Amino acid sequence: FTTSCNTMNSLLICFLFVAVAGAFVPMNSAFRKSALRLQESNYDFALLFDCDGVILETEELHRLAYNKAFKDFDLAIDNEPVEWSVEYYDVLQNSIGGGKPKMFFHFKQTMGGKFPMAGDKPPPETPEEQQALIDSLQEHKTGIYQSFVEDKAVPRPGVVQLMDEALNDPKIAVGVCSASTKEAALKVLSVTLGEERQQKLDVCILGDDVSEKKPSPMIYNEARERIGIESDRCVVIEDSMVGLRAAKAAGMKCVVTYTASTEDEDFYGVGADAKVPDLASRNVGLDSIFSSLREEGLDSELLVGIRDSKPSESN
Repeated sequence: FTTSCNTMNSLLICFLFVAVAGAFVPMNSAFRKSALRLQESNYDFALLFDCDGVILETEELHRLAYNKAFKDFDLAIDNEPVEWSVEYYDVLQNSIGGGKPKMFFHFKQTMGGKFPMAGDKPPPETPEEQQALIDSLQEHKTGIYQSFVEDKAVPRPGVVQLMDEALNDPKIAVGVCSASTKEAALKVLSVTLGEERQQKLDVCILGDDVSEKKPSPMIYNEARERIGIESDRCVVIEDSMVGLRAAKAAGMKCVVTYTASTEDEDFYGVGADAKVPDLASRNVGLDSIFSSLREEGLDSELLVGIRDSKPSESN
């Protein structure tokens, strides 16, 4: 009985200490939100953003950075310099997730297994030599890309406003899930979102954090598990076919904000729940995404009257 009383007294003292401290220590909005979420212990929904192409239209910056890296390494196959055109990179970004897989695909598939010379060095022959070349190219390309982002980065219209709405809602978890290398993605997030907004994210999973690239659903499954929420309560904002396939493979809803290079893709044919040219042009906000899910159930349609018409709606 004495032990029980001592335990009860200790708990009471701890409770009073927290209550008194809360009365005198001011809490910023992020801390208040976190405290409220801990008190409520769960989320109703999660809103997960891709990074490249969604938060920032980066694909052309990536292409230019790859070509600069190829030029700096003096890469050539059959005396022809290695260079990716706009049209070819559109194919890569809509079919292959991640930078290193794109390069491997190019040399192994597009070029029929031919790896390039780097200046006077002969083409790498062993898997280890090929991996070493790809690793060096990716590291050099990342540095170039970061300098491009520093000079040219501007968030896509409406994305920061939507993220801020979600961050201020204690019942919605917010995350970023990017296939880019951690170094490159963090640069984009720093320039476009800022440090304070990044710290409020419930989850931030970048390419180096998972072993499989999109279209594998691994990155979205990992985000869902960390948040502790079912997949049918997650809405993903993506911009490419690769990202859409990853989201749908994870059993999540997906809104595609397409770009000039992806607007002709058949997103609805692959299962997109909605597609729009950008969030601001259609006034996509938190209520337009989640109100139907809250009021009509998890099987309800997204962005009705806002999204581009589905083929069935055009007939």
